[in-house]
Amino acid sequence: MAAIDVARNLPFWRGKVEPKPVKGGITNANFMVEDATGRYFVRVGADIPIHGVMRFNEMAASRAAAACGLSPEVVHQAPGALVFRYIEAKTLSAEDIRPRAMLERILPLLRTCHREMPKEMRGPVLIFWVFHVVRDYAHTLKEGKSQHLADIPALLAMAAELEKAVGPVDIVFGHNDLLPSNFMDDGKRLWLIDWDYAGFNSPLFDLSNLASNNEVSEADERWLLESYFEKPLTSQLWRSYRAMKCASLLRETMWSMVQEIHSELDFDYPAYTADYRGRLERMYAEFKGS
Repeated sequence: MAAIDVARNLPFWRGKVEPKPVKGGITNANFMVEDATGRYFVRVGADIPIHGVMRFNEMAASRAAAACGLSPEVVHQAPGALVFRYIEAKTLSAEDIRPRAMLERILPLLRTCHREMPKEMRGPVLIFWVFHVVRDYAHTLKEGKSQHLADIPALLAMAAELEKAVGPVDIVFGHNDLLPSNFMDDGKRLWLIDWDYAGFNSPLFDLSNLASNNEVSEADERWLLESYFEKPLTSQLWRSYRAMKCASLLRETMWSMVQEIHSELDFDYPAYTADYRGRLERMYAEFKGS
């Protein structure tokens, strides 16, 4: 069944509805739906095992995020679909996120996600370890005869080096996909949305993922780390963080490589791969030179 038909035929609606597509999703199909009771946001998507996306986990994280005040309320769930209360808010861009004033508003959201969401999670929960994800992506790319096959040995060697450099980690509950489009501003407060990849992880991943996806300046990265950990930045923490930042870029690059051969969504994945591959190469050169 087409995604729009899934959204249209949910038993939640009061009266006939006509879902309106919302652009921007690169994993799901999204719609705004208005019925006799109000406006709602609908995410439609099946499990995506090749990316570790399991909808039971997304639902549990979405409900926990709502309970913590991070995300809109989940009002209905059906196989392959989640329905949220609609919020009038602006989707942020990387340019919106980079200023220190915005990072100061984002930091409390990350603390709440990391420290409070575990108290609200119910049932089985996934773990997101970026180096496992990368190794699994390598298998998927080999099986799919990706055009990037020749690059896989070097990418895996890079991953092994980075995993060693990250070293021992603390464990929190992470969002793990801090793209600018997953932050929304309603004029009074920020919202953190889209919990496809949520799971237990090192806090360094969310911090580096936020910085790498939004090209945060080094000065603000240092401020972010000292503010998050509430102590002066050590050389060891800085090195671990930079290794995780490379890993974040590596994972996003390989995610897009996998999407090139598996996704049916209308999105320019080759260009996305090239963009993140360039970011990875620049960051890895800086890491090796430090």
